[in-house]
Amino acid sequence: MELKVKQRIALGTCFFITGVCFATWASRIPTLKANFNLNDADLGSILLTMPVGSLIGLPISGWLVSRFDSRIPLLVSFIVFALALIGIGLAPTPFLLIVAIATFSFNMRILNITINTQAITLQKTYGKKINGSFHGVWSTGGLVGVCFSTLMLRLDMSIGIHFLLVALFSLAIMVFVFRFLLRNDRAEKGNKLILGKPDPSILCLGILVFFASICEGGMFDWSGIYFQEVVKEDLFTLGYLIFIACMAFSRFYSDRFVQRFGMKKTYVASASLIAVGIALAIIFPFFWSSLIGFCLVGLGTAAIIPMTYTLAGTSTKYSPGMAISIIATYGIMGMFIGPPLIGYLSHAFDLKVSFILFIFAGLMLIPVSRRFFQLQGK
Repeated sequence: MELKVKQRIALGTCFFITGVCFATWASRIPTLKANFNLNDADLGSILLTMPVGSLIGLPISGWLVSRFDSRIPLLVSFIVFALALIGIGLAPTPFLLIVAIATFSFNMRILNITINTQAITLQKTYGKKINGSFHGVWSTGGLVGVCFSTLMLRLDMSIGIHFLLVALFSLAIMVFVFRFLLRNDRAEKGNKLILGKPDPSILCLGILVFFASICEGGMFDWSGIYFQEVVKEDLFTLGYLIFIACMAFSRFYSDRFVQRFGMKKTYVASASLIAVGIALAIIFPFFWSSLIGFCLVGLGTAAIIPMTYTLAGTSTKYSPGMAISIIATYGIMGMFIGPPLIGYLSHAFDLKVSFILFIFAGLMLIPVSRRFFQLQGK
């Protein structure tokens, strides 16, 4: 088997098990809310731990990919990431839960930068867009994670045992595929962050990731709650399940869609699907209408992050790892503002009203993407 094919399979596996672990956490948020007797505002405050931990991890991740081959911090961060997942499931107090979530998100940020750095580097050896397929594999992992969570709920399995099983399974796979990951991918230039006036193109890409993260991160954290409290569905994982299933399906075809229609039209189509999907779930908060709405949101959010990371990888000012690290900062801010704000708005008004934030964030993708392509002269 050709080396680059082995590397693609190994890296795809890393994306897959990362998606499994993240979806395992996100799909059981309603369980944690019930176990610790949290209201929406309390849950929003605890969810702030995710972006804070990510924000702390960001400069460290940028330094790591500039100093080492990305496979080294990828392995170490995944090990701690999986152990933190176990900690979330076993946490006996809200304080220890917060510590575990902070550790989880801190290492997830390093993991996110390193696997995307590998993906952009490997994409160059293929000479065609393959980054979307990696994110499709991540979403497929998320789909598997949600399905397994649904099974655990059906079997009335404790969240501690559930998270332990997923973490041990993922660790075993990571140790096996590590040997096949890309080596010697540390860039020789563009690794230093240049302070001062931000690069206009990188700024636009960062804002795109910011709004995408509000939508994607918010759906990860609140889709289950929406199905449980608004749709009144006992099997609350169904909302998250349809969202991530449609995202996974769309990501496998996103590279072809972009190739055929171009990035400009893809951003507009993505924004429209998000807005229409959320509006459908708000106006008609019933099982099938909400299911279809969340499906449209999954299709809409699918291409944005991989497409924007690909654009960041073409920067002439920064190396791929540093460019992704910079725009990921904006993604963290989106996660910092979006999911917790949904909690506060829901507590002040109701959950349906708070979801209007997703419509606004989705539609903002259109003018910001147009501005980026204007700067590029396209």
